[in-house]
Amino acid sequence: MIKRIVTIQDISCVGKCSLTVALPIISAMGVETAIIPTAVLSTHTMFQGFTCKDLTDQITPIAEHWKKEKIGFDAIYTGYLGSFMADNGKLYPAFDEAYAKENTRLCSKADLIVPNLTEASFMTGLPYKTEYDRSYIMDMLKALSQLGPKYVVLTGVSFQPDKIGVMGLDSETGETFEYYTDRVPTSYHGTGDIFSSTVVGALVRGKSLPEAFKIACDYTKDTIEYTFNTPGTNSYGVDFEVTLPELVRRINE
Repeated sequence: MIKRIVTIQDISCVGKCSLTVALPIISAMGVETAIIPTAVLSTHTMFQGFTCKDLTDQITPIAEHWKKEKIGFDAIYTGYLGSFMADNGKLYPAFDEAYAKENTRLCSKADLIVPNLTEASFMTGLPYKTEYDRSYIMDMLKALSQLGPKYVVLTGVSFQPDKIGVMGLDSETGETFEYYTDRVPTSYHGTGDIFSSTVVGALVRGKSLPEAFKIACDYTKDTIEYTFNTPGTNSYGVDFEVTLPELVRRINE
């Protein structure tokens, strides 16, 4: 029987991020994907003057209806819940530290959290650093694990200028894993959502945690690389649609 997940995050009418990428990517991986939109934005937040309609008051009514219909899910995937995301040492537009603390409470209930270093810094209170060693990453992982999740994986970890990847910790066994790809010399909005969506799809399809993150790292890097090397691509996201066939092949191996 096909697996089913629900993802709870916003949707941008223009811009490749959040539900705009989660729905097609996870569906293409062979997983039924239900959604709860937490907000509708005219564009993603890297555009100036975007509009935003908050829909968080609909989360409870939708959930209650699903309960009455006895609709169940194999996993719950949360993303942009209306207020907390951060990168490069600062919060994204429209977010505040008070909500960051509330998001930390939510993460304490999760089986797996996948913050970048900036988000991890806000959640743990540890200083954000652009230059660090393995002991710093381990301290961050341990601090995150103390919040309550079973698995913690930090993204955007880099110990060499030309490599970037992830480092994870199983808080119950103390086991760690890491995986790195070549760094593409550019950045695009929404690649974190592409990465996280791929992880969710791979895990629900039965891949192990290290294998799921390996697939996600490779797919995200390949997609960034394709977009970077293709003339005339747009500036507000990566061309994940073009690289989806390779992801589907990989998930079915």
